[in-house]
Amino acid sequence: MFELTQLEQLIAFSECETLSKTAEILLISQPALSRSMQKLESDIGVTLFDRTKNKISLNDNGHMAVEYAKQIISDSHNMIKRINDYNRSKHTINIGSCAPAPLWNLSPIVSNLYSEFTISVDVKNTQQVLDGFHSGLYQLIILPYPIKSNDLICLEYCKEHLLLSLPPAHPLSLKHEICLKDLANETMLLYSEIGFWYDMCMEEMPNTKFVVQSSRSDFNILVQSTVLPSFSSDLDNLKYSAQTNRIILPIKDECANPTFYCILRKSDKSRFSNLIDFINYQNKQQKNSDVKIHRSF
Repeated sequence: MFELTQLEQLIAFSECETLSKTAEILLISQPALSRSMQKLESDIGVTLFDRTKNKISLNDNGHMAVEYAKQIISDSHNMIKRINDYNRSKHTINIGSCAPAPLWNLSPIVSNLYSEFTISVDVKNTQQVLDGFHSGLYQLIILPYPIKSNDLICLEYCKEHLLLSLPPAHPLSLKHEICLKDLANETMLLYSEIGFWYDMCMEEMPNTKFVVQSSRSDFNILVQSTVLPSFSSDLDNLKYSAQTNRIILPIKDECANPTFYCILRKSDKSRFSNLIDFINYQNKQQKNSDVKIHRSF
């Protein structure tokens, strides 16, 4: 039976078109390559090359073999990746989130509940998170909306409120709250590694110019040293402390005040039963707290 190495050599020959160049690229001798191709023909049972005194080229059989070889090599690489991904999944909990903030609390909770596992987290845009979940990459995901499906468990997890950060001298600082449309034609600082928030800004604020920063430390320095508006959030301020010498305004738009949901497969219910119980308990405590606050008014 032929080997994958022979198929890779056949593909290389189809690209290089000569034995000498193919052997040079593959770092093997030309006689060794020639013997390997002869053995491949013997294993398949047909000739793959037209041979003349000074030239060797693929015949019709050979061209067909190259196409199958490419598919077999691709399938073998995919098999290796899938098996390795599956093996890692037995020892790793992969979490995909559409925003950074929910992970600041969820990641340590999962780590404490499942200390025998390695916890891996990604912040991606919403579509990338969904694609990763459907492909099996993520066991848990965080989205800014619920998903109703008989195959999934969807738990309300937390809320986040986007805030506008302004220098005191900015004209908008006199407002008590603001809408995203009020920022049309403004130039703003924007941190790029924020998952779906980045896409929301691009979609909801087409007339706002953004000075985008990929480094959190550089972004923070610019916020403190320039007069440009920027965004923060209630959860962001809890983690990084509120920005000094800035006016903070709430944003009224619904899209700026999402509720995040933790989503997992029902087939993983027993595996994540402790996490499900924790989130349900957390939600119950929050509702009781909200009731007490409401009664106090």
